Amino acid sequence: MGKIGSLSSRQGRIWLVIGIVLGAVVIDQAIKLYIATHFALGESREVFSWFWLCYVENNGMAFGIEWFSKLALTLFRLVAVGLLSWYIHTLIKKEETSTGFIATIAFIIAGALGNIIDCVFYGKLFGYAGWFYGRVVDMFYFPLIRNGAGEVLFFRPVFNFADSCITCAVGVILLFYWRSLR
Repeated sequence: MGKIGSLSSRQGRIWLVIGIVLGAVVIDQAIKLYIATHFALGESREVFSWFWLCYVENNGMAFGIEWFSKLALTLFRLVAVGLLSWYIHTLIKKEETSTGFIATIAFIIAGALGNIIDCVFYGKLFGYAGWFYGRVVDMFYFPLIRNGAGEVLFFRPVFNFADSCITCAVGVILLFYWRSLR
């Protein structure tokens, strides 16, 4: 009974990871493709006073940081997803690893893959660059706090669903699973 139970537990975790990764990537790409095909670059639309959709393209990492060349950044992301995939594979083998921790790693992989797709394909798809030189589509903007002149004081970054998957998963790991990082 122990062998069969552990096999189904492993299979269940594998399907959980596949479901999270595929689901998050599909949602991310659907939103990005909608924005890229229905908004002009730089166009913004107010949904609520505290939430806007803004079509921007990000050439670098989070918040537009550009530390490396575009190709190096894309290759780094691919290697990182490979390493995280190997890591999640080893976690699934360990029965004592929390399913919640495995799920958070799956969300990080999903977010990274969503942004990799943009970098690898969007330049070619939209005709502005070659393979591996695409820009990441960002669209969510939350101008939560403004001063008297209407300038946004907090929260200025524009980001996407993939970024949210990564950021939320890292936050959950830091709050609840930091001991699992050993």
